[in-house]
Amino acid sequence: MRRWFRNVFDAVVTVAQALRVCMRYWVRTYDPHRLTFTEHYEYPELPLQVSPRFRGFHRYNLTVCIACERCARECPANCIYVGKERVAGRKGFQVTSFTIDYGKCMFCAICTEGCSVGGLRMGSSYDLSCRSREGAVVDFAKLPRQIAWGQGTLNAAVVANAKVITKPVHYEPNG
Repeated sequence: MRRWFRNVFDAVVTVAQALRVCMRYWVRTYDPHRLTFTEHYEYPELPLQVSPRFRGFHRYNLTVCIACERCARECPANCIYVGKERVAGRKGFQVTSFTIDYGKCMFCAICTEGCSVGGLRMGSSYDLSCRSREGAVVDFAKLPRQIAWGQGTLNAAVVANAKVITKPVHYEPNG
């Protein structure tokens, strides 16, 4: 019986010591104006602040792309697919599809370093949530002009709506 009371006493003393340490640090670090985690990051109402070197989803400019396929060759994950066709009577190629499979992409930015004309670079958008793997495959040639020409950022709703478009947005040859 004495042993049981000693165990209970030791347990109470140990809990009291732990609470004393916790309360001491809570009093030292208490700030009544500090926001909670959910108040500080009110996603999706408030966008997250990303650093300038953040590697988000790609920004692709269809108007300057010369369809050299260098980005696709240098991609270590093989997630970039470039469709092109020769234009009769003119120099250069016409980009018919520029597809990136974000299910495979590592966001390493090696593809942007190899782009000779600067048509592909890393953007700052970070949310492209979808319910299926097909939603992670983005064809930049079938997106609305603002995004396909590198002036807007990717949006999950825009990508979903672009899945029903059959023809590319841009028909002029580049080069």
